[in-house]
Amino acid sequence: MVPRLLARDRLTWLTYAHIAIWGYFLYGFSPVVPLLRDEQHTSRTVASLHGTAFAVGGVLSGLLLPSLIRRFGRARVIWGGLAGVALSAVGLLASHPLAATLTWAVVASTGGGLIVNGVTAVLADHHRDGGAAAISEANAGASAVGLIAPLVVGSGVAAGLGWRPGLAIVAGAAGLVAVLAVVLRVRVPTGPPLETAGGRLPTPFWLVWVSILATGSVEVCLNLWVADALRTHAQVSPAGATAAVSAIIGGMFVGRLVGSRFVLRLPTISVMFAALSLSGVGFAVFWVATVPWLALFGLVVVGLGNALHYPLSMALAVSHSAGQPDLAVARTSYAVGVSFGVAPFLLAAVADRVGPHLAFLLVPVFLVLSAVAIAVLRHRVAAASLVSPLARSR
Repeated sequence: MVPRLLARDRLTWLTYAHIAIWGYFLYGFSPVVPLLRDEQHTSRTVASLHGTAFAVGGVLSGLLLPSLIRRFGRARVIWGGLAGVALSAVGLLASHPLAATLTWAVVASTGGGLIVNGVTAVLADHHRDGGAAAISEANAGASAVGLIAPLVVGSGVAAGLGWRPGLAIVAGAAGLVAVLAVVLRVRVPTGPPLETAGGRLPTPFWLVWVSILATGSVEVCLNLWVADALRTHAQVSPAGATAAVSAIIGGMFVGRLVGSRFVLRLPTISVMFAALSLSGVGFAVFWVATVPWLALFGLVVVGLGNALHYPLSMALAVSHSAGQPDLAVARTSYAVGVSFGVAPFLLAAVADRVGPHLAFLLVPVFLVLSAVAIAVLRHRVAAASLVSPLARSR
């Protein structure tokens, strides 16, 4: 197979920066949920409503994206999303009640969804055959920055400053990126005309949608509740467990950075199967571990596998969208939203009854669901490739 090329220009780096800022907020806020549970004196189930809030924001971004792009264009939508994330970071500084933190979570997730979906469509259009690799690299950058976020937040907690100052960094980073974009005159191009609200996406796309639902559930469950599991099963301190989420993110950074090279040389579906398998192996190690070092090693391996779930799924969604990239990424927001809303709430509800360790067995169930969806997709693609030559020969 001839390797595909990936040429990185100023537009590419600008989109990478947008994803990175959202990644810092997302990975910085995720390990905060157990701390909020202690601060607000709630149960795991109630604290998991922050995952539901992220889900609501994700669904809102998917609902709003098509009409916003038609009216304002990709550039304004992406910049508007970044402004929403920055505003949420500032808003959380003075927010302590549950209602307030949930509200800012919705605002941040809505903005983050606009960023991710807009940038994904831009990279897929801009890089064509190298789109999957570009999307993977963009998410690698988000993981690299996200790797720092739990460490910064955890350090603030350990120093007695709390978790809020660590997230406030987002606002400054967003302002810096905006200034650089103006100085360097980097503009986000318009995409192909967006289909009307009644536009239809083909069946292969919906198989990818199911996979995104499943892998999104895996990622959000780990991000929101792995710190709790480390505290209860591997005897890690609260501050250490918060910072230890960086083990997953570190694995994701390496996985996305290295994985982008494989995507340029191997079929996307094959790489996806390998990533799902690696996540399963890493989870098994984490789940049986009773000492910190082994649990952290398992989380690194999980991160290596999880690294490629989202970027590969998004690339598959766009490639199977029948030429409707913006509509496709808008619809994937629903899958991400449902996974963020249902999965952590389900895991937390089970954990309140049997403990977080046993509840985490939901994760391999989600991995299997994703693998089944991708296997059916591969079968349909193979069948279609056989039918097309026959049709042409007639």
